[in-house]
Amino acid sequence: MNEQSPHFYLSGHETFTAMLSLCTAAQKSIELEQYIFSNDEIGKKFVEVLRERAWAGVKIRILCDTVGSWSLYTSDLPKLMEKDGIEIRFVNPVGPWRMNSFFSWFFRDHRKILIIDKKIGITGGTGIRDDMHTWRDTNVEVHGTIVHEMSVAFEEMWERTANKDLVSRIQRARQYTRGFQFITSAPYLKKRFLYYSVMDALRNTKKYAFITTPYFIPDRRLVRILKLAVKRGIDVRVLVPSKGVEPFVDRASRSHYEPLLKAGVRIFEYHSCFLHAKSIVIDDEWSSVGSFNLDSLSFIYNYEANIVSTDEAFIHSLKGHFLTDLNSTNEIHYKEWVSRPRIQKLRELAVMPIRGFL
Repeated sequence: MNEQSPHFYLSGHETFTAMLSLCTAAQKSIELEQYIFSNDEIGKKFVEVLRERAWAGVKIRILCDTVGSWSLYTSDLPKLMEKDGIEIRFVNPVGPWRMNSFFSWFFRDHRKILIIDKKIGITGGTGIRDDMHTWRDTNVEVHGTIVHEMSVAFEEMWERTANKDLVSRIQRARQYTRGFQFITSAPYLKKRFLYYSVMDALRNTKKYAFITTPYFIPDRRLVRILKLAVKRGIDVRVLVPSKGVEPFVDRASRSHYEPLLKAGVRIFEYHSCFLHAKSIVIDDEWSSVGSFNLDSLSFIYNYEANIVSTDEAFIHSLKGHFLTDLNSTNEIHYKEWVSRPRIQKLRELAVMPIRGFL
């Protein structure tokens, strides 16, 4: 990292404003990778700015996931952008007959990356869609060497869409650059670098682990790690939304509460708005923020990317965000949770057999 400290954006609105401003100011290149890029008001605003910069001679490349960006994929906007010289590719295309199938949500490009002039990068959890304006999210703007790592990750995915041998090209994340690292995960054997980095960090916790995630469907390994951490006296707190965008996923998440609460893991539900931030802070020594959820889709099936940092200021900021967010939560207590209505327990029980696919 260099010169400028990272800057955090804590809502979709803040992130959109920053991204549009940076795109407008781009002089040489724009590289944009998005899981969600919608054909709606904010999406069209981005298209307008990108086309204007293309007319000004800026080289623009866009990578979108086909499923997450379906409304863009099926619109006339990609052709309009291509006529202006913008290169746009869609990751893992699917036919219309598969869009509403359960399996269309696997092997998706869930990453969110914006790189301006190879000098400035933004990554985090926010996609380009109107309703995300009001969501509580975490995105970070970075400068310096870490932007090169983001650019390399973008290039790898760009090559994948050209049907080249991406599996051999996806490398383990590079060495820390003054406390910062850009780590990716891919749905291939031995390519889940981000997953293992997060698990190792949690396994080695000495004091506390503060976790923020919109989708909390831990696998057996993570459940075991969290339970053992509490047994060692670690302060483990998990911050999740009080109500998600998908009731089915909410039930799968809450089906994990009882054993974790019984073990001493503290769970807080955020109620101010939908919480979409994805961050982890451990021991004032390690932190992570990006696209990675704590669910099987991120663990196994999708492409993900996070910044991992041991930088003191970076960690202090993320920890501060977590503690501030706790002021807008309700803590779930074990004795109250086990007394919840029987119908709620039955709904949670019904989704348990497929939690490993969510």
